Amino acid sequence: MTVLEAPRGLHNVVVTTTSIGDVRGDEGFYHYRQYSAIELALTGTFEDAWFLMVEGRLPSDTERAEFLRAVAPLRVLPGDVAAAVKTVAQSGPVQPLLALRTVLSGLADAVPLYESSEADKQTTALHLCAMTPTILAAVHRIRSGEQPVEPREDLTTAQNWLFMITGEVPDATSARAVDRYLTATIDHGFNASTFTARVVASTGSDIASAVCAAIGAFAGPLHGGAPDRALDGLDEIADIESADAWARSKITAGERIMGFGHPVYRTDDPRSVMLRETAQEIGGELIDKAVQVEKIIAAALVDLKPDRKLYANVEYYAGVVMELCGIPRSMFTPTFACSRMVGWCANIVEQSHDSKIIRPIARYDGPVPSAVVRIGAAQGT
Repeated sequence: MTVLEAPRGLHNVVVTTTSIGDVRGDEGFYHYRQYSAIELALTGTFEDAWFLMVEGRLPSDTERAEFLRAVAPLRVLPGDVAAAVKTVAQSGPVQPLLALRTVLSGLADAVPLYESSEADKQTTALHLCAMTPTILAAVHRIRSGEQPVEPREDLTTAQNWLFMITGEVPDATSARAVDRYLTATIDHGFNASTFTARVVASTGSDIASAVCAAIGAFAGPLHGGAPDRALDGLDEIADIESADAWARSKITAGERIMGFGHPVYRTDDPRSVMLRETAQEIGGELIDKAVQVEKIIAAALVDLKPDRKLYANVEYYAGVVMELCGIPRSMFTPTFACSRMVGWCANIVEQSHDSKIIRPIARYDGPVPSAVVRIGAAQGT
């Protein structure tokens, strides 16, 4: 058997083929199928990109309207699911993502999980994607001592997300900003959670199981759990004059500055650039401070880490946009999960077409094994 050595983290290792999208890190560009993801975020809607993930093409005006009508009733939680959400939300200080994972793992009676056909898979995927924002928003409100807000059929995904969290229909500017964020974060290559989802899917398991595994990976602080911590860093900087000293103390102490650096991009993260511009359209002291601090931190990184190219990543300005739109910090990462659920499901469905299980090997580096041990003899029996 030929053994192929792979770098740590499978860096730059191609493990399969996909038609869903790609990230070209050296160019600062990524796309969904044949379309620039950033252009879709700026000129289209989240539902357009969602349709693209399902059908492989952008919808016509008629198809968009039909898609919205089909998805709207799926957002409403069946009675047993709503009861499970309430139970989980009241069970203690459970992180919203872990609550989501718990609820989704018990959907057997509400959603067909063992899909026997392509149509079954797509139905399950649509249910999961549509219900995820409703579940997460309900968990948040129950834990905040408030009643869940039912989604409205006349609102888009972004509008409903803000509505279900705050209880108020958002203004057009906030809804459009969140829509851009959701659209831009649907998929991003074979990141850890997407790869995890595909590994589970390769075993022939159901979509919900693969999604639950992806959520576990996504919840890690090195993956989806960074937008709120990036904003916390901005809070630590009392004023612009102290930003340079703050950044340099972090860097020299070997601490990571959340919101900077990316394992793929070696230039500006296009999502960060787009979200910065989106936040500037809203305006305010927070975005003004964020822009100035970004430049100061970037300069400090160039000075102290000249051999590494570290730029603001999506989390840096994602936190700013969500804060400006009234989303609580505890719901930053759940907002990310609402969009990435669509990408996970697209990858899971695609992986289900490949009958080969993903089964790599590891190189053993533990103690050298001795001669065969006969358990009975070793125990003196």
